[in-house]
Formats: sequence, structure tokens, C-alpha cells
Amino acid sequence: MARMVQRDEAALEALYDRYAGLLSSVLNRILRDTQAAEEILQDIFFQLWRTASQFDASRGCLPGWLMVIARNRAISRLRHHNPAAGEELFENTLVLLPMSLESAITQKELMGRVKVAMEALPKEQRAAVELAYFEGLTHSEIAERTGDPLGTVKTRLRTALETLKRAMHP
Repeated sequence: MARMVQRDEAALEALYDRYAGLLSSVLNRILRDTQAAEEILQDIFFQLWRTASQFDASRGCLPGWLMVIARNRAISRLRHHNPAAGEELFENTLVLLPMSLESAITQKELMGRVKVAMEALPKEQRAAVELAYFEGLTHSEIAERTGDPLGTVKTRLRTALETLKRAMHP
């Protein structure tokens, strides 16, 4: 991120190579619309380029921050666009940067660690995280779907995220 603040384009390329696949997966899972996912992905990296100096590593890790941005933008997109009513999503071309073998290996290792950490969560916490981050449901929607009180859902998610944070950054 320090290199991004210095406007090093190679740093942007490296971050894109490392995290675009992960973010794209989350966006596509929530939106079920490749074009919208690509548009948001491009916007996320453009925002990262513009506001790199605002990232505070003491508040969380970069992949987690990017995932939250992706999830929030996807949910926002779902709420504000209604293709059935005739509103079309804007078409944007995504410039794909080549993925290196090193970044593919790093991404695979990261995904493996996430999978192990997710599997270690209690069933209810894992389900809440999956509904929130992979299906894009809000806390209220999770409570409605599971039949659990809203406070319970919030506690499960908060506890799960803290556990995942500790597992990813021991």
C-alpha cells in the first residue's frame, strides 16, 4: 500500500493480481451478473488507487477491507437496480492484467486458509457468514431466513469475524 500511495502502477497491478479473483467471486455470487460484477471490481480498484493513503492497516487487513467494500457495493447495486423494470446496467470494459504464477499460488494459499478458518467456525456462525458475505444478505434478512433474533445474528457475525481475523493473522 505504501507503493500505491507513491503512485506505483506496478503495486496496483500486484494487488489486482492477488485479489481480483477473490473479489470477483464474491461479487458474482451476490450479483449473479458478470457485467455488474466487473464494473464494481473496476470501481473498487480505481477507488483503491485514488484513496490508498486512507487505508489504515491497524484497523484491519487489506483483503478484508476489500471484501467488505465489494460486498457493500454489490448489495447496494442490488437494491438500486431493477433490470426487470427496464433499467439496464452500464457496460464497462474491464482491463484484465495478467496473473502471475506467484500471485495465483498466493491467492490459492489465502483461499485455503480462509476455507480452513471457515470450517473451524461453529455451524451457526459459518452459516451466518456465508449468508452475509456470499449471498449478500443483510443482518435483518439473515434473521428472517434463519428465524433467529436479530441480536443473535449480529452477535454470531461479530464473533465469527473476530475468530476469522485471528485465524488469518495469528
